[in-house]
Amino acid sequence: MAKLGVRESDLVEKFILGAGAGGQKVNKTSSCVYLRHVPSGIEVKCQRERSRELNRLFARRELCDRLEARITGLKTARQQATEKIRRQKRRRSRRQKERMLDGKRLHGQKKQARRVGGDES
Repeated sequence: MAKLGVRESDLVEKFILGAGAGGQKVNKTSSCVYLRHVPSGIEVKCQRERSRELNRLFARRELCDRLEARITGLKTARQQATEKIRRQKRRRSRRQKERMLDGKRLHGQKKQARRVGGDES
């Protein structure tokens, strides 16, 4: 945190009720940590462990990682994965679609020709 210039006075820290797996212990105690870095506006929620102290540590690490990624411009693995999915779901252009369909037609014709006798039935 010192390397990135993050001071404790810049952080807003709250403890909120956890949710999800972990049973009664997680649901009754405020072990989920919410951190907000006021100058940058980055917000982090962490509920990796049942322990509040471990979650405080993990939340600070996550905050530093996000801040460093923003400063250096590097994309995290999560961002890269979401961009990959977005590219996969993107609609093809007409030309791309025509090429793909032409390739499929050609492949179908090859398979048709391989049939016994090569007849089209």
